[in-house]
Amino acid sequence: MGERQLIVFQFSRDKVERGDFSAFLAKFGTDRLPSGPAMAQMLGGMVFAVEGYDSDVREIYAIPEVRRFYSAFHRAWPYWLYFCDLNQDGLKTMVMCCLPGFTAVAKDGRPLVGVELNPMELLRFVADDFGSMNEMCDRARLSERAIYDRTKEVIEFFGFPFDVPPPA
Repeated sequence: MGERQLIVFQFSRDKVERGDFSAFLAKFGTDRLPSGPAMAQMLGGMVFAVEGYDSDVREIYAIPEVRRFYSAFHRAWPYWLYFCDLNQDGLKTMVMCCLPGFTAVAKDGRPLVGVELNPMELLRFVADDFGSMNEMCDRARLSERAIYDRTKEVIEFFGFPFDVPPPA
């Protein structure tokens, strides 16, 4: 494969508040996606962001409008595990928005508050998305080893252990 180009898709505050991701679906809906090598080039090649919340003191995953937006976006386009770049935290933020809740935890002597997720909720969310990821892997005609590698990367990205041996 050649050099992969990163696709950055930024949703404006107005689009977030209206729950409008139609421009994205018009370009990357399943009816618009390629197959074979062109699809394989897109593996891990997207970054998503929302803009217009810089002056908001809350973390992006704590803003109700953003949580609703990403939840609706995920229901409409559940292929995040295939497309999202795992070299950045954007996927974690998106997933956090879709989980039922999180707990803010203050650590003694630290000025910042940490976030704790229910690991079972996170694991269920990720596990449920592997079907959609595999659908895109099949569309890209990825090898069993490439699918194994992506699965391992995703599991480890979310901090879970992965000790399954690679395919023979």
